[in-house]
Amino acid sequence: MARPRSDISDTQLSVLQVLWENGAQTIRQITDVLYPQGSASHYATVQKLLERLEEKKYVRRHRAEPAHRFSAELERDDLIGQRLEAMADKLCGGSLTPLITHLVRAKRLTERERRDLRSLIDQLDRENKAKGKAR
Repeated sequence: MARPRSDISDTQLSVLQVLWENGAQTIRQITDVLYPQGSASHYATVQKLLERLEEKKYVRRHRAEPAHRFSAELERDDLIGQRLEAMADKLCGGSLTPLITHLVRAKRLTERERRDLRSLIDQLDRENKAKGKAR
């Protein structure tokens, strides 16, 4: 697994969510999504958030055009994995089982979600068996 990255604030997360949902964006486009009636101070806030995210290598700046565009370097699934593993370490001694069990029980899964979960478990079982035979 990749080395864990430093955590991000909720406001930095909101910028990443805009990039995940819309692809590469300029500072103005991100500001317009986050602050529809935004002012110059909102623009400056988004600019600073992007600078910090760029320093952490969560976003990439594309300088080809006069208005730089930013894209997410961190995939949503990677962040979810990092945060869940950190929570499992903190609350469950590193085991994901209690965390996953709680989530599945607390939120009623649709039939499709249950089928997808079973399929994933079956796939992981097949992969583990195949690795065992290769040894």
